[in-house]
Amino acid sequence: MKKIAIMMIVAIFAVFTQAAEKKYKLKLATTYESNVPVLGDAPKKFKKLIEDMSDGRIEVRIDYPSKHKAQFSILDLVKNGQYDIGYTAGYFYKGKDAKLMLFTTVPFGMNSSEQHAWYNYGGGKEFARKIYGSYNIVPFNGGSFGMQMGGWFKKEIKTLSDLKGLKFRIPGLGGEIMAKLGANINTIPIGELYMALEMGTIDAVEWVSPAIDINFGFEKVAKFYYTGWQEPASENEFYVNKNLFESLPKDLQLIIESATKVVAADVYDASYYQNSIMLDKIAKEHPDVKILSFPPEILSALRAATDEILDELSAKDGEFKEILDSQRNFMKLSRKWTEISDYAYIKSTDR
Repeated sequence: MKKIAIMMIVAIFAVFTQAAEKKYKLKLATTYESNVPVLGDAPKKFKKLIEDMSDGRIEVRIDYPSKHKAQFSILDLVKNGQYDIGYTAGYFYKGKDAKLMLFTTVPFGMNSSEQHAWYNYGGGKEFARKIYGSYNIVPFNGGSFGMQMGGWFKKEIKTLSDLKGLKFRIPGLGGEIMAKLGANINTIPIGELYMALEMGTIDAVEWVSPAIDINFGFEKVAKFYYTGWQEPASENEFYVNKNLFESLPKDLQLIIESATKVVAADVYDASYYQNSIMLDKIAKEHPDVKILSFPPEILSALRAATDEILDELSAKDGEFKEILDSQRNFMKLSRKWTEISDYAYIKSTDR
C-alpha cells in the first residue's frame, strides 16, 4: 500500500508539473499600426509583460493591420478564434452592436476618471463581461487616450449656419450628430486626409488629439483647432477569446488581467504626456493656430442631437438603456465631485 501511495503522489506531481510547464503560443491582432504614437506600443508592452511574468509559459505574436487586413474587424477575429487576443476600441463596432461603444465613450459623456470609476466600481465591468460574453470574448480595459479634440477647421465656426453644408470628415456617432446639424459627412481614407483638407475636398477633419494629429500636418492648412465634445474618454480594450481564457490555468488568467491593467495605466499616462508635448510644439511652430471652443449655441444643439440619438437607441434595446442609464446616473454624482475638485482647482489657481 505504501508503494502504491508513493506512486500515486509521484503521478499527481508529474501531472501538475506538466500543466505548469505547458506553453501557450497566442496570436494578438491590433487595430493600430506599430508606428501609431502610444497605441502602437501598447500591444508590445502587453506582450513583454505577460511573457516575463509567465516566465515564458505564454508567448505572444502580434499582427498589425498591414498583415491581418482587418483593422476594424478585431471583434470577429477574436470571437471566431482566428486570434486569441485583440487590441481595439468598442465604438468601432457600433454598427454590429451599439452597446459596445458605451465602453469606449459617448458624446457629452464621462471623462476618463469618471468612466474608470464607473467601470471598476459602478457596475461597468459587469455590464462589459455580460455583453462581450455573448461574443465569446472576455474584455479588459486597455487604456484611455483621454479627451479627443473637436477637429481642425479651415474657417472659424461662429454659428449653426456655419455648419450647414460644411464638408467634415468625422467618423462614428460624432458624424451622425454633426449630420443632424447640417454638415456633409465625408469618409476619406486615413492616408488621404491631409491632401483632402489642403485641396478643399473637405473643410474640416476630426482625428484624435495633438499626439497623433501632429503627424498629419493638419495645422499647416487648417488654423482653427476646436476643443472636444464627442469623445471625452476614448477607452481602448483588450479582447481575449473566452474559450481560450477559461482554459488557461488561474495564474495565467491573473497574469493577463494584471498586464492589461499596467498597459491601460501606461496608455493614459503616455497619451497625456504626448498630448501636452505636441500641443506645445504646435503652439511654438504654428503660432497662427487658434484653439477655440464651439459657441454655446452650437454645443447646445450638439447635445440635443446626442440625446435624441442615444434615446432612440435606448428605445430599441433594453440592455443599451440599462447601461446608458447607469452611466448617466453615475455621471450626475461624479460630475459634482469633478466640478469641486479638479475643475475648481484649475479655475481658481490658473494664472
